[in-house]
Amino acid sequence: MKNRLKKSSVSLIAILLMVILIVLPTGYEDAVIFKGTDKVKAKVVSTDESTVKSSGLIQSGEQFCQVELLGGKFKGETTRAVNMLSGSLESDKIFQKGDIAHVVVSYNDNGINSVTMSDHYRLDKEFLLAGMFVLLLIAFAGWTGLRAVYSFVITILTIWKILVPAYLGGINPVWCGILITGFLTLIIIFLVYGFDRKTVAATGGALLGVLITCVIGCIFTDAFKIHGAVMAYSESLLYSGYQDLNLTKIFMSGIFIGASGAMMDLAVDITSAVNEVVHKKPSIGWKEAARSGMNVGRAAMGTMTTTLLLAYSGGYIALLMTFMAQGTPIENILNYKYVSAEILDTIVGSFGLVTVAPFTALTSAVLLTGKKYKDQVARELEVEVSVQKTEQNISDAEPCEAEFEVSEVVSE
Repeated sequence: MKNRLKKSSVSLIAILLMVILIVLPTGYEDAVIFKGTDKVKAKVVSTDESTVKSSGLIQSGEQFCQVELLGGKFKGETTRAVNMLSGSLESDKIFQKGDIAHVVVSYNDNGINSVTMSDHYRLDKEFLLAGMFVLLLIAFAGWTGLRAVYSFVITILTIWKILVPAYLGGINPVWCGILITGFLTLIIIFLVYGFDRKTVAATGGALLGVLITCVIGCIFTDAFKIHGAVMAYSESLLYSGYQDLNLTKIFMSGIFIGASGAMMDLAVDITSAVNEVVHKKPSIGWKEAARSGMNVGRAAMGTMTTTLLLAYSGGYIALLMTFMAQGTPIENILNYKYVSAEILDTIVGSFGLVTVAPFTALTSAVLLTGKKYKDQVARELEVEVSVQKTEQNISDAEPCEAEFEVSEVVSE
């Protein structure tokens, strides 16, 4: 009953936090460029490529589409839409008859002014994929899977509703990033453990690793002379009217934010291992418990650092292929700004992981071997043993009752 109440309290807090984040305004909802427009789905009825100019893989010009609007103020109307081609394979798209597109309808009191093809409509498939993931997670992990969904949603909302607006508002990215990372670390680990010393132990170890990563990242970003413009779309951000933003500090904050997830994972693993040791051996001292935590940390660190390497380098496969296809010397590759930035991300993040292990082993050993916690563990063990004995007595009594009922029937 107590455990069920604890789980309900955690769920209630998580749902309340999600509701608060959903209704929290960012201050950027009413973009000027989208005023007087309607963003809706549209079905492509026909296409006209007569003005499209092709040069090898590159296409430029305009593709005209006859579309049927599937929503908004002008639902059901068929109108002409334009698809602007800039000659970029990355951003351009070509529509075909029968495609479902996302369009921007510009209008006034007299009706539609123009319709611009934005992109292929993918939201329905994205929601379907997310729904399948949530159902699969809950089906396999049950209550733990539901808490994972809570933490996933809270993380997305926190980044979109708090972190991004704060950065756009000019708040110091490093300090803001540390505060947001600390908040998310506490909330996510709280959803794993609930109201418990384990939450404090794992959060403390993870945050100490984040701080180490932050300090080393800031120092070596300056040493490497890395400018924040190496981040994708950073120049577009400057040209959008935010030229005063410090992109380099945003890049610095991205280093420890990107590694914080793996640090949380390792901190929870070590804390759970130490907690299990304390449960099996309540008389254990904090030094021995810390050694047990370190043994678990050593085993996990090797795979965690590789995880960071794969996560950071996965998006740069095309760049590496370009270097190889052009025969670029390895020393040139390693010295390029983009590659140096990824090396910085990976190695500094790995620094954080290496330090999280001893920090978490120490915090969990100290907090989970205290007298009060051991007394609580002992009481829990007594309750478990008592419940097991009661269940055993019931199971032993059931055959006797069955035999008594049979004997009564036979005697009758």
